[in-house]
Amino acid sequence: MGIEIHVDDDGLPQLVERVVSRRALVTGASGLLGAGTARVLAESGTEVTTLQRRPSGVPGVRDVLGSVTDPAAVEDALESVDTVVHVAAKVSMSGPEEEFRAVNVEGTRILVHAARRRGVRRFVHISSPSVAHAGSSIVGEGAGPADPERARGPYARTKAAGELIALEADTEDFRVLVLRPHLMWGPGDLQLTDRIVQRSREGRMPVLGTGAPLIDTLYTGNAVEAVVAAVAAVDHTHGEALVVTNGEPRPVGELVRGIALAGGAPEPERTVPAGLARRAGALIERVWERDLFRVRSAGIGSADGEPPLTEFLAEQLSTAHWFDQRRTREVLEWTPTVSIDEGLHRLAAYYRDR
Repeated sequence: MGIEIHVDDDGLPQLVERVVSRRALVTGASGLLGAGTARVLAESGTEVTTLQRRPSGVPGVRDVLGSVTDPAAVEDALESVDTVVHVAAKVSMSGPEEEFRAVNVEGTRILVHAARRRGVRRFVHISSPSVAHAGSSIVGEGAGPADPERARGPYARTKAAGELIALEADTEDFRVLVLRPHLMWGPGDLQLTDRIVQRSREGRMPVLGTGAPLIDTLYTGNAVEAVVAAVAAVDHTHGEALVVTNGEPRPVGELVRGIALAGGAPEPERTVPAGLARRAGALIERVWERDLFRVRSAGIGSADGEPPLTEFLAEQLSTAHWFDQRRTREVLEWTPTVSIDEGLHRLAAYYRDR
């Protein structure tokens, strides 16, 4: 079975009418964003191929099982394709940097070079705002340049390098548009939403500092809409990166509590000073990979194998980061369909149904 795909259809008919791609490749379609994008494109009449390690579960698509690090699998997946949506990435809070580099940098390089050789015209690359985040607050800014030297942690550094590879390949004949979805959450999301809910149930989801810094987030259904809009927009705007959010900054503590309550978990009540959390996260990162078995045996880790805290995560949960969305909405000719409040309502219904 594939993953559960929950995409709001309210804003999709107008978006899919703008899509001119006839044959598209979506990488990473075993994840929520990739699967949702593949489903919408397939339902719009586009012939869709997906590339990932396990079946996507998306009806009506051709699955190629493999990795973007495998040139043979990439060549197979690119057969007769005119558009690529590159979602696949190694996403984790910890791990050896060479593992992130293999997928996020070298995998992107292999895919970009093969796509150009095959005559692909459109390349939508999914990145992250973390590629331009050096640890300080971001207040109403646009998408700064990706910076592998200053980005925090192996995921952010390698995603920054991968984004630069994609943008450097941009030409009139190979049009590249980068999207940086910010803190996606919603029904079916296992990266952020389910972790907040599960850790809140276990009493292991504190609020860092005052919980007052404002942050932007992105409801998952809106994220899929934005990617579909980018497939249409890349024909007229390319060679740049856009941060994508709901455009509704909220206090981070309020959002964490809202997601936990929507998932039927107790409201997080414990607070930890932000500075202490950052120091603890840095220490945990240093010991985590060296002695993973002992740390998990002591009950410190989580069932998903991720450390309970990293320095980057502590920064994200205690620092303001919200973005100017005017350029994003101008280029994509799109605004989010589902508000944060409506998204929390839908999330609560999803967990009740489960």
